[in-house]
Amino acid sequence: MVAVAVIGAAGGIGQPLSLLLKLTPGISRLSLYDIVNMPGVATDISHINTNSSVEFYVGQSQLSNALRGINIVVISAGVARKPGMTRNDLFSINASIVRELIEAVADTCPKALIAIVTNPLNSTVPIAAHVLKSKNCYNPKRLFGITTLDSIRASRFVRDTHGIDAMELHVPVVGGHSGNTIVPLLSMATPQVKLSQKEMEDLVQRIQYGGDEVVKAKDGEGSATLSMAYAGARFTSSLVRAVGGAQVMESAFVPLAADSQGAHQIRRLGANSLDFFAVPIELGKTGTLRIVPLDAEPNMLELKAIDIAARTLKDNIAQGIKYMDSNQPLY
Repeated sequence: MVAVAVIGAAGGIGQPLSLLLKLTPGISRLSLYDIVNMPGVATDISHINTNSSVEFYVGQSQLSNALRGINIVVISAGVARKPGMTRNDLFSINASIVRELIEAVADTCPKALIAIVTNPLNSTVPIAAHVLKSKNCYNPKRLFGITTLDSIRASRFVRDTHGIDAMELHVPVVGGHSGNTIVPLLSMATPQVKLSQKEMEDLVQRIQYGGDEVVKAKDGEGSATLSMAYAGARFTSSLVRAVGGAQVMESAFVPLAADSQGAHQIRRLGANSLDFFAVPIELGKTGTLRIVPLDAEPNMLELKAIDIAARTLKDNIAQGIKYMDSNQPLY
């Protein structure tokens, strides 16, 4: 059985994520951590009649206890994007949070699989990698940025226009996890969907900026929390199954060093020398077993989108590395 820690469990994503993980088969121990409000959240969740145990930990002094003996760490801590907030505003707050939490993971459970929800993901995952390297426990196969929501939106939005069963539709999504770095490969959808260029362009736009749709709809009261919690739970469930011995296909924003040979295709298609990119992966007990090759060549619209994504990602990744190199003190 598998022990999972949710860091940021009292937040807008953390609460529904913790609820869904309490319902996830294969989890024997659920360790919930946040800096406030944990007793009520954890006690409430603990009454659900599944077999996993629930523990809660509150505050920095209890963080190492929350991480002790953990197989999978899911980090959802940090502030959510609000209307008018720029990417840099979000980064300036969440970068220090992720840095501090990854340091604790490195010190307490260095062999755990780490799945990051905290945005801006294109920068927080490189920060995590940098911290793990500094602690001499970096394994690129064990680090993931959860981009599952992009795949979920792609399937749902295609269903909205074409009436296909969204649960049976799979759309590969590569690149990153914000705006024009999100590249849905609609030409490779299975089952195949016939789309005009205009339909494809409109769907890509909506998938890339689906988060803005939620922020606007919530009218200043938050961002995508429930759908992100579902996406996080789905990806974590895949990790749980993989740790249990299954080989599972997913997509995630990962270090391409996790499978240098398997990364050749996406590099040729436009990722070039980037260290991180969202790609289809096969998961196993030790994390990423391999980067799964795409079934076909992207069309011209998709190749252009990959090129645009790569240029933006280069700056996003550099921002995370620059933050670490500047050796800023923790907040």
